[in-house]
Amino acid sequence: MDKKRSYDEGCAAAHGLDLIGERWALLVVRELLLGPKRFTDLRASLPHVSPNVLSQRLRDLEAIGVVRHHKLPPPAASQVYELTDWGTQLEPVIMALGRWAARSPSMPFASPTSVTSLIIAFQTMFDPHSAEGFDASFELRLGDERFSVRVEDGRLEIVQGRVNQPDAIIESDTGTLKALAFGGWSLHEALEAGALTMTGDEASAQRLFKLFKLPEPVIAVGSA
Repeated sequence: MDKKRSYDEGCAAAHGLDLIGERWALLVVRELLLGPKRFTDLRASLPHVSPNVLSQRLRDLEAIGVVRHHKLPPPAASQVYELTDWGTQLEPVIMALGRWAARSPSMPFASPTSVTSLIIAFQTMFDPHSAEGFDASFELRLGDERFSVRVEDGRLEIVQGRVNQPDAIIESDTGTLKALAFGGWSLHEALEAGALTMTGDEASAQRLFKLFKLPEPVIAVGSA
C-alpha cells in the first residue's frame, strides 16, 4: 500500500478506506458481486472510467486479495476477473452503503444504472413484509443478460440464469425497471409506452415491482 495514500491510523475503518477507498474501487467490486466478468464487461458497466484507471484498480484489488483473475477453459479461453471469498464479504457493506446513501436529498435517481447495480438495488431495497403470502418466479431479460427472480416465504432470490416455467418473463432496460420499482411507474404504463415486453401473469409482475421500498429521505439542513 502506497504510504502517501494511507490514513496511517490504527483504526480498522480507516484501513478499510486505505484498501478500497480509491475512486472506482468499490464500484469494481460491486460489478463483480454477481459473478466473473471480462475487462470489456467491466468497461461497459463502468463507462466513465478510463481503461488505464480500471486496469490500475484491478491490479490494486488483486494485490490486496479482493479480486483474482483467471482464464476460462476453451472454447471461451478469455480472461475474467472475480471476487475472492474475502472480496465477496464486501456485499453487505455495499448494500448498507447504498441504503444509507439512498436517503440523501441529492441522490441522482435519474442517472444511468448498470445491470448489476440495479439487481443489487433490488436486493437492498426488498421489503419482506410486502412479500408475505406471495410466491412467484420471474425471468428478467436485460439486454443479453438473464436473471432468475424467485419470491417465496418473504424472501427474494436473484441469480443469473434462465427460469423453467416462470410466472412471467419481463424484458426491458435498467431505466424502465428502476422507474417501476422506485419511481412510481406502473406496469401498464410501461407496456403502453412500449418500454417493456412481457409474457405471463401481469398481476404477479405488477406485484413484483411493489416489493421494493426506498428508505425515507433525510430532511436537508435548513429545510425544516
